[in-house]
Amino acid sequence: MTSSSTGSAPAKASLAKVPCTIVTGFLGAGKTTLVRHLLENNDGRRIAVLVNEFGDIGFDGSFIEGCGIAGCTAEDIVELPNGCICCTVADDFVPALEKLLGRANPPDHILIETSGLALPKPLVSAFNWPAIRSRVTVDGVIAVVDGPAVAEGRFADDPAALAAQRQDDGAVDHDNPLEEVFEDQILCADLILLNKADAIDAPTRARVRAEIEEHLPKAIKIVETAHGKVEPALVVGLGAAAEADLAARPSHHETEADHDHDDFESHSFPVAAVASPEVLAARVAQAAEAAGVLRLKGFAAVGDKPMRLVVQGVGQRIAHHYDRAWAPGETRAGRIVAIGLKGFDRDAVEEALAG
Repeated sequence: MTSSSTGSAPAKASLAKVPCTIVTGFLGAGKTTLVRHLLENNDGRRIAVLVNEFGDIGFDGSFIEGCGIAGCTAEDIVELPNGCICCTVADDFVPALEKLLGRANPPDHILIETSGLALPKPLVSAFNWPAIRSRVTVDGVIAVVDGPAVAEGRFADDPAALAAQRQDDGAVDHDNPLEEVFEDQILCADLILLNKADAIDAPTRARVRAEIEEHLPKAIKIVETAHGKVEPALVVGLGAAAEADLAARPSHHETEADHDHDDFESHSFPVAAVASPEVLAARVAQAAEAAGVLRLKGFAAVGDKPMRLVVQGVGQRIAHHYDRAWAPGETRAGRIVAIGLKGFDRDAVEEALAG
């Protein structure tokens, strides 16, 4: 393991610790796809995953569990669905990490996939907690960036929509909360993955890279990827010891106490069986146009097909696939979670999903 820190002390201190990679990034950037890729190419390492999502169904964890990856068992995937991980460090994250470390056969490496709304720095700071600081280290913070979304400015607020929301809801206290989240994620990173690079042309990729670099106070490597495919050695084994390098990672919100999710909310909508994947994709695309909606994701039944259909959408980019068979006796009930700015138009989303 080589260290990317400027001094040798953090790397030496981390030799006996279990390395952890924090995967951060905005909604729909491709974090889960990256985690799956790393699991599929684990090079014989025992890898465990802590996955957290802002929303009321544990979708991403089941997506990983049901992937059929050799060596990926239920005990290796720990879901933290009770709010943003950076805000529930004491109640959820530290106990979950202690449980993984206390296994008879503890993992060689831990991947931590944060919510798209999470700020990584408070989470990195938690690795200095007495209960865990001698046992784990942050091997690296990987920020996954959705190239097409940044090209479209989708990590920032729609000024008109935000102005209307602020008029209706005095709880909005940031001029651009989404941009602050985005900035905090890349400012804390040891490596930035410009994902979905295949969906934008070379001049646009260059422009997006330049926009990202404008936010950075120091040189951070940016690697272009498609579908989360990256050489694992570029991501795992950085030896950053990020918890000992907090001063070099500026943030709009330095601690979990400063971080407020009043700007965002999520809601789960029941979805009836559909006649085809295209029908569901069209409904999700329409729902994505509702005021204040940032992302939709979930699953549904398709006619009498034995497989569950998964759908995800950010803006007008809608993707769907069959992930697993419905279990015997399982209710074939679909659900879609919408994540958006506080006060987003739930009625419009519900109407669109109903068809």
